[in-house]
Amino acid sequence: MRRKCPNRNKKLLIAVLIIFGVLLMGLTLRDFLADRQSGIPQIESPTSPVPENKSMEDVPLFDLVAKKLDVPWALDFLPYGSIIFTERAGRIRLIDIREGLLPDSLLTIDEVANIGEGGLLGIAAHPDFTRNRFIYVYYTYRAGTDFANKVVRFRMQDRSLLDETLIIDGIPGASIHNGGRLKFGPDGLLYITTGDAATSNVAQDKNSLAGKILRLKDDGTIPENNPFPVSPVYSFGHRNPQGLAWDDRGRLFATEHGQQANDELNLIEPGKNYGWPNIRGDEKAQGLVNPVLHSATDTWAPSGIAYYNGSLFFAGLRGQGLFEVIVDDKPTLRRHLSGSFGRLRDVVVGPDNYLYILTSNKDGRGGPAEDDDRIIRINPKKLNELDGS
Repeated sequence: MRRKCPNRNKKLLIAVLIIFGVLLMGLTLRDFLADRQSGIPQIESPTSPVPENKSMEDVPLFDLVAKKLDVPWALDFLPYGSIIFTERAGRIRLIDIREGLLPDSLLTIDEVANIGEGGLLGIAAHPDFTRNRFIYVYYTYRAGTDFANKVVRFRMQDRSLLDETLIIDGIPGASIHNGGRLKFGPDGLLYITTGDAATSNVAQDKNSLAGKILRLKDDGTIPENNPFPVSPVYSFGHRNPQGLAWDDRGRLFATEHGQQANDELNLIEPGKNYGWPNIRGDEKAQGLVNPVLHSATDTWAPSGIAYYNGSLFFAGLRGQGLFEVIVDDKPTLRRHLSGSFGRLRDVVVGPDNYLYILTSNKDGRGGPAEDDDRIIRINPKKLNELDGS
């Protein structure tokens, strides 16, 4: 009599279980994407970046500005209303106020290392763009066997970006925690967020550019009144800050990714230490600053932030929503657009006083819809309509 081989039966059972697991995962993903598609608010065809001169009461809650983008990361407005934005793979693109989204990029930066969370990230137009035509960008690149980040400046001429000028280099980089936000402050200086590049202790090292908020003049030189002598460091003890915004009192706020929740909204003051990796959440230690708000066990994964009419609005990636913090003595948090557009990377107040958001569903961590990624214009006066309040 021929004996059955127990090992063969065991291997067959394992193979069946693996096939079943793969099929189950596929069905789950299919159902997730189907739910994601069915839950997306329907938006008409792309419109001009700036709406016609009409009352906000007559403008819908959301309008599509651009679609089918490749992982956009940041946007800024040019003085005449056009939008300039980055795509993480290395492209700088323009949405012309008259022609809409241009099919060709203004520039593709070949040096960009599009790895993990790295790539072409922040972008900012100079406050005096009308005169000097300067555009600033932040990106990750390969430095030998490692990665680093830098900020460079270009001059926009017609539909080209020329005259590349290095502003700052040597910001530690990695496949995660690159920071990357660029904003000009009310003081006319350039503020830059940097992540800890997955090495947490460097956030406490004031001689390192990682895990910091930096402040520079527009030519890359160091302001005389920076808190540390001959240093671009403005604040330190940050893990992965990705948003900067000033309120109407000139106070600087920053969003920051925590570790396994404990995401933060911080009020930034020069020279202060924001605690990473020594404290998180409500933990306290002498000389370390606690956040204005934190997510506790929830996860916002906050990125871009903007101030509008007494509130801070920040984009949530894993939180998949637009979060609003009413800025007063006891800040309160509200969530808008919960899951409506998936992962959100940036939010900017346009010259028309509407909010412009970027989706980030094609970054490898989301479930992209047919038209993703997108730039969407939000009517802040009607946000409560979708929330049912």
